[in-house]
Amino acid sequence: MTLSSPLLLAAGLLVTAALAWAAVVSARRRRAALAAAGVAVPGGRRAYLGSGLTIAGVAVLAIATAGPAAMVPVPRATGTVILAIDVSNSMGADDVAPNRLAAAQRAARAFVAAQPDSVDIGVVAFARGGLTTARPDADHSIALKAIDRLKISGSTSLGTAIMASLTAITGKQAAIGRDGTAPDIGYWPSATIVMFSDGQNRGGAGEPAVEPAAEVAQKAGVHIHTVGVGTTAGATVQVDGYRLQTSLDEDTLTSIAQTTGGAYHPASDTARLDGIADTIDLRLTVSDEPLPLAGALIGLALALLTAGAALTVLRSGRVI
Repeated sequence: MTLSSPLLLAAGLLVTAALAWAAVVSARRRRAALAAAGVAVPGGRRAYLGSGLTIAGVAVLAIATAGPAAMVPVPRATGTVILAIDVSNSMGADDVAPNRLAAAQRAARAFVAAQPDSVDIGVVAFARGGLTTARPDADHSIALKAIDRLKISGSTSLGTAIMASLTAITGKQAAIGRDGTAPDIGYWPSATIVMFSDGQNRGGAGEPAVEPAAEVAQKAGVHIHTVGVGTTAGATVQVDGYRLQTSLDEDTLTSIAQTTGGAYHPASDTARLDGIADTIDLRLTVSDEPLPLAGALIGLALALLTAGAALTVLRSGRVI
């Protein structure tokens, strides 16, 4: 237990001690006066119960004025979340209305709105490359503005998306070497990546493959939750004058999530996307937070004072 004003506690206990001493002296004088007058002196502990309760009430009140608080463990969502949002050409498909990117943006905004200010949120837009459009920050309006600015362009590299998200989390460039050497980015167990994508991976030469990138995240303790935007039936998109068929690749998104200890969340329609924030569990940390006890102690003090006064009146017909 902690106290905000220890001096008030010391002063209150001194007052309590003075009252206890005064009560003892008063009781002795009363007993002596009654004995001198030949009146039988009441004995037993009941004779002092009323004054004892009153003094106990004053003591509890003294503790309450000192601002006591108990440190209790409180679980809460905390840490860093990177929203990695696919902006490749295939996200222009309209199998999820009005199109995949617009639906993903709406779901991402709902996700941000559902998070407490104890969570730092950043945004990474990815197509062929990955770009941090908003660094992790407790000011969630920054992430919301970054989500609104997203535009469709390019092909998809999920491996690049993962490495760009890890770079945003650590603040240091995370890249797999040309010889396949995985970078040591440390351990970040309070970080989570939420990837919104149709899973269509068309990374080119020189770009990190999906599996090694997911393993880097796994070793760093970073969970990746994948959100599948689109349908397995798919749709066609117009790219450079060509019509291309594109469909949701659930297997790739599921593999990424399973490798990193996250989960795959299918969202084949707008309604399911809107509720995605409720299905993603962030890390919970337990921190000690002060729980004020003054209110409860004041209530206890008032009960003791009332009981003490009532017993005193019943015993002697007076409050003192």
